[in-house]
Amino acid sequence: MLVDKPAGVTSHDVVLQVRRKVGIRAAGHTGTLDPFATGLLVVLIGRATRLARFVEAQAKTYLATARLGVRTATDDLTGRVVGLPDSGGMPPEASVREALAGFLGAQLQQPPQYSAKRVAGERSYQKARRGETVDLADVSVTIHRIELVAYEPPALSFRATVSAGTYLRAIARDLGDRLGIGAHLTSLRREAIGSLRVDDAVSLHEVTPSVVLPVARVLRDMPRVDLDDAARRDVIHGRAVVDSRTAGKRGSGEAVALLGDGEIIAIGRADDGWLRPTVVLDPH
Repeated sequence: MLVDKPAGVTSHDVVLQVRRKVGIRAAGHTGTLDPFATGLLVVLIGRATRLARFVEAQAKTYLATARLGVRTATDDLTGRVVGLPDSGGMPPEASVREALAGFLGAQLQQPPQYSAKRVAGERSYQKARRGETVDLADVSVTIHRIELVAYEPPALSFRATVSAGTYLRAIARDLGDRLGIGAHLTSLRREAIGSLRVDDAVSLHEVTPSVVLPVARVLRDMPRVDLDDAARRDVIHGRAVVDSRTAGKRGSGEAVALLGDGEIIAIGRADDGWLRPTVVLDPH
């Protein structure tokens, strides 16, 4: 199910409402949005909850707004202001565009102190709330696309397509540092996850059993193989089948959707010309 999360509720709140309105206990989201953020939240229900990692791994597109000249403890509008606001002038638009362009590509990013990263078995934000400074290891991320949408100093909006695990709050923070004046994120909207778009999502008020989508649509970006009856029986019982379409040319470890009668019955892992089931959905 594609849900357009409103501001002011947690991603978990959305899942609870979906469970109640659809009448099912097994449900979970794929990729948390902060309470102040809005936009696309993919909620998987029933046996499809086992596919969360395949949705989460896809690139995500966001529309973000940052406020230049002010740093916060959380790198967004919910945190206390750190230090004094920068009293100097705002940078010209050309400098902002150049700084944003510098984020393109693969890089290391330091997660925000107030994040869900675990440190010694505890969430980083829990330590930060006690006033502890957490030394979080940099993580490898990729910024596939980033562009300035609007610049009305001290506010700027930008759109970015990023790899899984990228913090937009950290981009706003680092942008302010690169410009020498600090910054924090003031709004965030997730517009897409892979080819799934928020334009196709429903509001919380519109959630009913009738808006549940087939798994094949949610994983439409994944390579797929249609199985004949014999191969389907093998996959249902966890047995590998020959990847006849590629004759072993598919990249080892690549995830492939395995379909029977047009529906995804399993996810397989490519392995030297074979497709080995890793998640089987078909209950039979």
